[in-house]
Amino acid sequence: MGPEIAASATPSPVTASWAPSVRAAGLADLPAVCRLINQAYVVERDFVDGERTSLTEVARLAEDGVFLVLDGTDGALAAAVHVHTAGSRGRLSMLAVAPHLQGHGLGQRLVAVVEALCAAHGCRVVALDVVNLREELGPWYRRLGYREVGTAPFDHRPTRRPCHFVQMEKPLA
Repeated sequence: MGPEIAASATPSPVTASWAPSVRAAGLADLPAVCRLINQAYVVERDFVDGERTSLTEVARLAEDGVFLVLDGTDGALAAAVHVHTAGSRGRLSMLAVAPHLQGHGLGQRLVAVVEALCAAHGCRVVALDVVNLREELGPWYRRLGYREVGTAPFDHRPTRRPCHFVQMEKPLA
């Protein structure tokens, strides 16, 4: 995943006056969603081969849930996340923030919207998976109230190094 981890020392492209609205991605947005995810996940190329996702996968996920997006001031997408609800469980995946906007709260904002959406659909928990080799992600999600609940194999893409998913959940009020 590509959430912001630390604020950069450069001037923020996100200002207090910039308050992008979260919206559901439409079919026309899916190529831009795919590009954004692949840009945000480029850090995973140290241990996996190829792009993080494809337009085919993004389109399939859009049919089985919704991508929420934030529009950037430059006309490109600033951030995106996939959310799926089923019964009492919600799931977030593919959280991605444009690399030049990471560290400014956009990922945290999208996670909060996912949690509110899941709660509105009657979910009691939100689940997600992070790759164990992305050591910065566990602490970031723990600060948002998620906790580790298990592991799962990382078997959907070829890897250069052994890795697995760490499954995390957050109970909703």
